[in-house]
Amino acid sequence: MDNATYSYVNDCTPLTNCKSGRKVGGSTVVNMSHAGKKPPNDYLVWSLCNTLYVNFCCLGFMALIYSIKARDQKTLGDMRAAQECSDKAKWYNILASGWNLLIPLLFLGLLVLLIVHLGSSQGTFDFFGEDGFQSFMKLFSR
Repeated sequence: MDNATYSYVNDCTPLTNCKSGRKVGGSTVVNMSHAGKKPPNDYLVWSLCNTLYVNFCCLGFMALIYSIKARDQKTLGDMRAAQECSDKAKWYNILASGWNLLIPLLFLGLLVLLIVHLGSSQGTFDFFGEDGFQSFMKLFSR
């Protein structure tokens, strides 16, 4: 086959200077508004740990809800709403972690005080014997 058998719609062929057959191309817009910003954290793993550990007053559960909302908003592209949910999740996680650390520390302190008090009292007490409750209450009546 030779090139003579091909028919062109117009006389514009490659390497010729024909502008009549070219179509005007559309413009492409690239949104670069969030290009320099790092997307907000969603704190999902931290929220999950707080939810499963002690979850005092449902603070860990609230953090988990806001973490999921932050991830959803980040996926949708709404970075402002994602940042707001991320901030709420972070503060609920801080409160939940504080309570999760404070409660065991209080129990540990109470146990240490009880052991110190029992070690400093005179004699031994039979807590499981006949006078167990009375001897236990004598510890606190001095």
